[in-house]
Amino acid sequence: MDVNHVLESTLSPDASTRHSAEQQLLQAAELDFSAYVSTLAHELANEQAQPHIRSAAGIALKNSFSAREYTRLRDLQLRWRDRVAADIKTSVKDLALRTLASKDSRAGQSAAQFVASIAAIEIPRNQWPELMPALVANVGEGGDHLKQYSLVTIGYICESEDTELRDSLVQHSNAILTAVVQGARKEEPNLDVRYAAIVALSDSLEFVRTNFDNEGERNYIMQVICEATQSGESRIESGAYGCLNRIMALYYDKMRFYMEKALFGLTILGMKNQEEDVAKLAIEFWCTVCEEELAIEDDNALTQAEGGTELRPYFNFSRVAAREVVPVLLELLAQQDEDATDEEYNISRAAYQCLQLFAQAVSNEIVQAVLGFVEQNLRHADWHWRDAAVSAFGAIMEGPDEKMLEPLIKQALPVLIQMMGDDSVQVKDSAAYTLGRICENVSDSIDPQTHLAPLVRSLFTGLSSNPKMAGSCCWALMNLADRFAGDAAANVNPLSGHFQDSITHILSVTESPTEGDAQLRMAAYEVLNAFVTNAANDSLPIIAKLSDIILQRLENTIPMQQQIVSVDDRNVLEEIQTSLSSALLAIIQRLEREIKPQADRIMHVLLQVLNSVGAKSSVPDTVFATVGALANALEDEFVKYMDSFAPFLYNALGNQEEPALCAMAIGLVSDVTRSLGEMSQPYCDAFMNYLLQILSGTSNGNQLRPAILQCFGDMAQAIGPHFEKYLSVVAQVLNQSSSMTLSDGAFEMFDYFVSLREGILDAWDGAILAMKQGKANSLRPHVDSIFKFLQLVGQDANRSEALVRAAMGVIGDLAEAFPNGEYGEAFRSEWIGQLIREVRSSPEYAPRTKDTARWAREQVKRQPMGGQVSQMS
Repeated sequence: MDVNHVLESTLSPDASTRHSAEQQLLQAAELDFSAYVSTLAHELANEQAQPHIRSAAGIALKNSFSAREYTRLRDLQLRWRDRVAADIKTSVKDLALRTLASKDSRAGQSAAQFVASIAAIEIPRNQWPELMPALVANVGEGGDHLKQYSLVTIGYICESEDTELRDSLVQHSNAILTAVVQGARKEEPNLDVRYAAIVALSDSLEFVRTNFDNEGERNYIMQVICEATQSGESRIESGAYGCLNRIMALYYDKMRFYMEKALFGLTILGMKNQEEDVAKLAIEFWCTVCEEELAIEDDNALTQAEGGTELRPYFNFSRVAAREVVPVLLELLAQQDEDATDEEYNISRAAYQCLQLFAQAVSNEIVQAVLGFVEQNLRHADWHWRDAAVSAFGAIMEGPDEKMLEPLIKQALPVLIQMMGDDSVQVKDSAAYTLGRICENVSDSIDPQTHLAPLVRSLFTGLSSNPKMAGSCCWALMNLADRFAGDAAANVNPLSGHFQDSITHILSVTESPTEGDAQLRMAAYEVLNAFVTNAANDSLPIIAKLSDIILQRLENTIPMQQQIVSVDDRNVLEEIQTSLSSALLAIIQRLEREIKPQADRIMHVLLQVLNSVGAKSSVPDTVFATVGALANALEDEFVKYMDSFAPFLYNALGNQEEPALCAMAIGLVSDVTRSLGEMSQPYCDAFMNYLLQILSGTSNGNQLRPAILQCFGDMAQAIGPHFEKYLSVVAQVLNQSSSMTLSDGAFEMFDYFVSLREGILDAWDGAILAMKQGKANSLRPHVDSIFKFLQLVGQDANRSEALVRAAMGVIGDLAEAFPNGEYGEAFRSEWIGQLIREVRSSPEYAPRTKDTARWAREQVKRQPMGGQVSQMS
């Protein structure tokens, strides 16, 4: 293999050439990884090689040690650990460290990433003890490039999310701090070096707690960082403020002295800095202060509620600083950029976010300062200040007491509604967003008789007037619909009188299938869904008529498939079909069985959509959700559509190249079987085959396993004793799943592991309920496995409430399945009684969970014990 040619081909603009080169590299790595990594390391270190070749070598090396999936990453790390000889490892590492001194910045950067990748494997196992001393020596004695990229390497090592590496870095805190603080000092003349040091310092702060506990070391670290905020170099100043943010989050309890002596003044100056990146990070410092103090208040309140006395230190930094910081934030609100996109995070938006947090942290104390600013600028000739005034008022809608805000809101609402007609679209947008904040947080201040009609009218007018306002107007309208829905299934609610006009307006905005702004159309359909979902019973006839219009629009999209000539055309059509399908979903869920007269037409058009969309389309996801809602509404009457729909469902189950669609199909199997009950039996063989195929697949089997196990439980409950034919194979899958364990430190897998266990219990409970109906003996071979898994769950300190509730259900149902004491001794096990008592008495669990535990206790008590009912306290 000509390495240079292959590496150059990996950078080719031609996809096929690039793919071929990448495959050659993968094959070379599999064939002889030692030779592969050694060759690439030599190429990366070769100062005579062309820069782009060295860069390609660096990329290939990085890819050899990185993967998104945890298991794949571990496999790659094991390959280096177990398949590369010690002498080659030493040679490769020396080459990588040597490359840190390269004048080619891309090579130095690649080498830093490569060294960090090896460090993640070797530092936790004490296999590279000379690395940290070498990096410290480089920073102290090396040339500028070597200093810079040694510091970059330390930063990469410290920012790693590898749990084993992070745990082991604590013992290297002195070496890390020596290097980064030395590089970050004001005496360092090279700004690239100083910046790299500041970044590395920020990444390392989590591992230097022992050093931070030492007052002398802490003072020196803080001095270096504070001096860096005044360096005159914006990127260094930004990095320094970033360090202060992390320090406040990590070491709040140590910050009182520094806040009084330096940080208060420094951050005020930083917020006024002309460099936007510096100002934003100085603002974010106060965001961090507020967030930390809100968290401390919550933690302390919880500790006191539980009778504890060890409270976290709380210094009221935000309250002390509010008088000085809030006026600066209010001024910064007026630094809007009228050309900024919705996603752009600028000074004005940073100030708004910080003002929101101050309102939550200091509550009523912020109101007067903000009101003075609002009154002064609400009629300002410059739209920037009018917009800042409206935004400031909206920012304090969460935090202060509602009783304090209520009279202010009643006074402000007519003005805000009037400002929906401002000459500036930015002001109108902010007014809409502020109205949305009011609806979300203090909706009781809105008088339905006085305010609702002009409020709804102004928001719909704003929705139609400019696409830039669509997001804010729609969000406000959705909040309005949620807050004024009244009781569930109420005959009438405050929206009833405005419902018809609102639906008419939305239909007008969305009328053209291809013209107008796509974002506006999508947002308007979301508002439609919110109004439909929250409609009172008196609006159901309107919703029934609305279903005709939505169906007609969806039917009209079918021939549009033949008119597609570009990717943009396809995207627009898919967006329209998705929005219409989601609207249909909301209508079905609100009408429930009243949708039956439209069911034939709905299924006909949904099947047409499924039949016409192309591969990789996102539309089937929403269509499947709509079909699921229809199945839930019609229950066993949905069976008439199964022969026509089943092929689409089977295709989705078999389409493992699209995990999201496959997952949706699995959920739909649960919906369909629950709805049809025993009538789903003719389709269960196919369902079971597809589900087992997914589990045996290498790509999505584990990812989708929890959903599949839950689906087994739903299928069992649906077909009852007929599930016996699947019980053996399902039990095998459940036992295999039960044996899966969570590796130490694999926190990223924790949620998956909990959901897996919930799925196992859901499946067992469904099987038990099914077999209780005259087939209980079929469970006998599996009862021991069930008890063992229940005991495993009971011993797990990290179990979720849903998992505990499922365990209670399985215990109770299993006791009911064997009421004659066949497993009385197992039910009388101490661990079962203890688990039930823990759940019944825990203050953390909801009444539903405790009720399930009480029911399980009653079933266990009924187990015969030597002719007597067993006793359980």
